[in-house]
Amino acid sequence: MTTSEPRHLDTGTDDLLAHVEGHVGVITFNRPDRRNALSTAMYLAFEKILPELSMDPDVRVLMVTGAGSAFCAGGDVKGMNEAHKTGSRDGQPEALDDRIAWLRHRQRSVSLALHNFPKPVVAAVPGAAAGAGLSIALAADLRLAAERALFVTAFANVGASGDFGGSWFLTQLVGTAKAKELYWTSPRLSADEALALGIVNQVLADDGFAEAALAWCHDMASRAPIAARLMKENLNRAITSDLPTALDAEAANMVRAMQTADHREAAAAFVEKRTPNFIGE
Repeated sequence: MTTSEPRHLDTGTDDLLAHVEGHVGVITFNRPDRRNALSTAMYLAFEKILPELSMDPDVRVLMVTGAGSAFCAGGDVKGMNEAHKTGSRDGQPEALDDRIAWLRHRQRSVSLALHNFPKPVVAAVPGAAAGAGLSIALAADLRLAAERALFVTAFANVGASGDFGGSWFLTQLVGTAKAKELYWTSPRLSADEALALGIVNQVLADDGFAEAALAWCHDMASRAPIAARLMKENLNRAITSDLPTALDAEAANMVRAMQTADHREAAAAFVEKRTPNFIGE
C-alpha cells in the first residue's frame, strides 16, 4: 500500500469530495447527516470530477464510497417532501419534458460515466446503499461491502419506478426474474445476501473497512493499468455485442497490450521470479 500524501481535488462542493492517493482516485459522498442522499451539487460535481480523474495519469483505479455510516441513500426523500410542499426543486426545471431531459443528463453524467470510466471502478459500501445510491454502486465494476452494509432498491417503498440505471445493472448481475423481484418487493439485503446473489464481490470487516477497501484498491492499482483498461473495454462490450465483434475487438486489444512496456516487464519478471513493476506504458 502506498504511503504518499493524498492530493485533494476541487469538486466545487462539500457534498462530494475527491482526492488521489497513490494510484487510487477516491470519490466520497459527503452528506452524512442525510445518509449521503443525492443533491444537485453532487451531480454537478460528478460531471466535473469524473473527466478530470479519467485523464489523471496517476489514477489507475477509482474508488467511490460514502462518509459516515452510509454509502448513499439515493434520492433525498426529505427534500422531495419539502419540494412537494414548497414547490422548490433543488435546481430542477418545472416543465415535465425539461425535467425528463434533466434526469437523463444526470444519469449519463454519473451512472453511464462510471460504467464507461476508462479504469476499474470499485464501490466501497460502508453501510446502506439504497435507491439511486444502489444504482450508482451497481454502475461500478466491483463492489466491496462492510459486514453491516445493506442493499435495497427502495423505489417501490416511495412510489417511484427507479433511475440511474439500477434496473439495467441489476439485471446483468442477477438475471431478469430476480431483478424484478428485488424491484417490486424491495427487500433489505444484508452484505452476505448480496454476496450470495453476486451483487457484492467481497465482504470486509466493519472495523477498519475504509482502510481495508482502500488497500484492496491499491493492490488492484499495482497491476498493469493498460491491460486493465483494455479488459474493461472487452468486458463492457461483451454485454451488448455479438461473438464475432467481441472476438475481433479482443484480438486488437490483445496485440496492443502485448506491445506495451508493462507486458515486457511482466514477462521478464515471470522468468526472473520477481514481482513486476508496472509503469503504465
